Amino acid sequence: MRDARGAFARNLPELFLSPPALAIHGLASRCGGVVKQPTHVNRALELTETQGLDVFAAAVIEGFSKPRKTLPCQFLYDARGSALFEQITELPEYYPTRTEIGILREQASEITASIPDDSVLVEFGSGSSIKTELLLKHLPPTVAYVPIDVSPSALSEATHRLESRFPKLTIYPITGSFTDPVELPLSLQQRPRVGFFPGSTIGNWTAEDAVSLLASFRGVLNEHGRLIVGVDLKKDARTLVRAYNDSAGITAAFNLNLLVRINRELGSAIDISNFRHEAIYDPLRGRIEMHLESVVEHTTHISGRKFHFHAGESIHTENSYKYTVAEFQDLARKAGWSTGRVWTDGGAQFSIHELTARPNDPERTSPVEAGKVVQECR
Repeated sequence: MRDARGAFARNLPELFLSPPALAIHGLASRCGGVVKQPTHVNRALELTETQGLDVFAAAVIEGFSKPRKTLPCQFLYDARGSALFEQITELPEYYPTRTEIGILREQASEITASIPDDSVLVEFGSGSSIKTELLLKHLPPTVAYVPIDVSPSALSEATHRLESRFPKLTIYPITGSFTDPVELPLSLQQRPRVGFFPGSTIGNWTAEDAVSLLASFRGVLNEHGRLIVGVDLKKDARTLVRAYNDSAGITAAFNLNLLVRINRELGSAIDISNFRHEAIYDPLRGRIEMHLESVVEHTTHISGRKFHFHAGESIHTENSYKYTVAEFQDLARKAGWSTGRVWTDGGAQFSIHELTARPNDPERTSPVEAGKVVQECR
């Protein structure tokens, strides 16, 4: 599940779409409001409302047609889903957000100590930039900030807030997916680059795709670039499952809301009471899985198609991989990074890693396969 730093999920995972469904559903094309510098826009994200619905319908039909039914987790984040997720991050069971923020508050001065004064701070999937603000407090105003996010509204709100708190900070918002090629403005291209990728978003990819993603970041940040990345750590299964299946039922409502959205936007009549939320930890794969399990045998219709569910059959909606520090460092090295300092909380629940590009390695900039990446979840 994503970190709650914006109204939309940022970029995404392993429950993927085929090429016909490669777009973000329901996004506006530009950031509203006043920004210090013009917002750069990825034109591939400029969808009409009708096109967005077509994308959503195609994704649902494709996912429900698989032998093991799936739905891409980015569709969890409509307005209702985003509001529910904000509640999730405040639950006692959901440790990732508050733990990472705690590390940043305690260690921000050390984390930023080696960042050059004229650096460009590039955040991949910036959302509300709350965590970035903790770093900016320890950086000089000569640093430039480039937030990249699929949500124009999140970029606008974050830019307004940051320019009021850091009036000398230069901000270049980019509307788009951070998995797409990123080109910095000409005025910034010769400056040192530091990437920021918090929120354990890296856990939404398989290990193989995580290596490809980290390699693509290396391409954006250049051969001397640095990357600061948040990684959720492996821990006991009970703690992990509780984080994704809280006692108040907020995560259950969040997951089931995906079916509510299908009914509302696609004119379907899925009986929500036929499903229940389930979260399981797979120790062999090292990942949390979220499912919507059918509690009875039934048939439903979506966009003129009929889909049958057996009792106990589930719709797989999300994965979140967990790592040890050593496991993640191994991934980073495979992607062309040298590993450096690591900061963790006292309970070793979460980690923040400092990586430096290996200049003598051939650049591994192969993008994450196009059909596999749309939006991040949590």
